[in-house]
Amino acid sequence: MTSLLELKQYIKRFYIKYETYLTYIWKFLLALVSIMVINNKLGYMDALTNVAIVMMASLLCAILPANFIVFISAAFVIGHLYSLGVECALIALVIFLLMFLLYFRFSPKDTLAVLLTPIFFFMRIPYVMPLAMGLLGTPASVVSVSFGLVISYMISYFSSNATSFGSDGVEEAANEFSNIVGGIVGNKEMIVMIAAFAVTLVLVYIIRRSSVDNSWKIAIAVGAIGLIIFTLIGDIVTDSQISIPGVIIGTIISALLMLVLEFFAFNLDYSRTEKVQFEDDEYYYYVKAVPKVTVATPERKVKKINRAREQR
Repeated sequence: MTSLLELKQYIKRFYIKYETYLTYIWKFLLALVSIMVINNKLGYMDALTNVAIVMMASLLCAILPANFIVFISAAFVIGHLYSLGVECALIALVIFLLMFLLYFRFSPKDTLAVLLTPIFFFMRIPYVMPLAMGLLGTPASVVSVSFGLVISYMISYFSSNATSFGSDGVEEAANEFSNIVGGIVGNKEMIVMIAAFAVTLVLVYIIRRSSVDNSWKIAIAVGAIGLIIFTLIGDIVTDSQISIPGVIIGTIISALLMLVLEFFAFNLDYSRTEKVQFEDDEYYYYVKAVPKVTVATPERKVKKINRAREQR
């Protein structure tokens, strides 16, 4: 355990020392992965799959604010869908405009939630996001996670039904437009997942904000169990044919990852908890102070030997 705490301190000091450069690196990698996922799932416009274009877009995202990654990713999605069909691009544009309006209104700092939700979705473990944002975010993070899910299902829908798009006539295009809207908005699985994720996120947030000992661990456990139960109930009610074994396995993996997150973000020593009570003219104050688990990292000392003196 001591070795892990020392590693944590080394990582923390390393990040603080090179924060500027590491910020550029993680923004570049996040943009690169997001664009590669989009190109892999869609990839209908050859120009956008060009390595030079992908690298330049990722480098541009690295030096601009993190929210710009969302804009670039949206542009890639719309570009690919435009090659697939104008009506596809139009629907995606409407969804992105609605997302930007609500996203920048309620949770403009949750860039990672919007981008990581589709990434984890295609990795088969999207259940990481409601647990993680419940621990690190606020109830407003429901907006970002929900739109991340909508984008994930939208990309999956267009990827699975690509051969059915591209009508020439006006009437055929109108019918196709209606079918696309119904296929995305009427997706029962997506609705169930959005509802389950939203309730889980708020539940995890409430528990981790409580003053009970090991609140983060309790929040992770309750959130994981609740996510499975909420998804199961939603699946039974809507008959959405969700793979419950996949939900259970994915949620367990997500909970284990959250324990790693808890170690680095909220590792407390409850054995040294102190409670203080005091008052003033108007209030009584009850304060519970729990110290963080820390360990002093050993400092290396370099001893210089004068070779000239040794030779004498």
